Amino acid sequence: MALRHAVLAALLDEELSGYQLTKAFDIGVANFWHALPQQLYAELSRLEGAGLVTGREVVQESRPNKRLFRVTDAGRAELERFAAAAVKPSSIRDDLLVKVQSADRIGAEEVVAQLAERAEFASARIALFSALLAKMRGSLTEEEFLRDGDRIGPYLTCLRGLAFEQGNLDWCEHSAQVLRNRLAASPAGPDGG
Repeated sequence: MALRHAVLAALLDEELSGYQLTKAFDIGVANFWHALPQQLYAELSRLEGAGLVTGREVVQESRPNKRLFRVTDAGRAELERFAAAAVKPSSIRDDLLVKVQSADRIGAEEVVAQLAERAEFASARIALFSALLAKMRGSLTEEEFLRDGDRIGPYLTCLRGLAFEQGNLDWCEHSAQVLRNRLAASPAGPDGG
């Protein structure tokens, strides 16, 4: 997937400014695609140049003018082409996994601390995704929303983000506990004494 497809998908529901797009990425798209604000602004410019989005200037009195972007028919066609293309399986590339794999030989104390940090991050993301899902559902139960909800795609990607972070949390907590137990049981003890 290219950044262009993630940007086009984020613009499907409404016109957004570059600033609003970065916020939308932080909240809704970041669970499956990460991009820095400057990358998003550059991609908007490329998409506009290619005719996949169109921008319009909005004059504001007490603030600088802003541009709002929306997907064109050509942009929708590009997303349809992308959706029809075969997908490649994803794989994990994570520095923390390399550190955990090496923990037996390089010392586990720092790795345990980093696992705890990652677990804390996952917990915060779980809370964010849970709140987003509740907001999307409104007064509907999940079953009702999945059956009758207006826009199901963002909900399903948010569910994937929630499951991903729950998996991260469970793995980090389990791995940290295993390493702590091994440190405590080692002949040198947890503090090397």
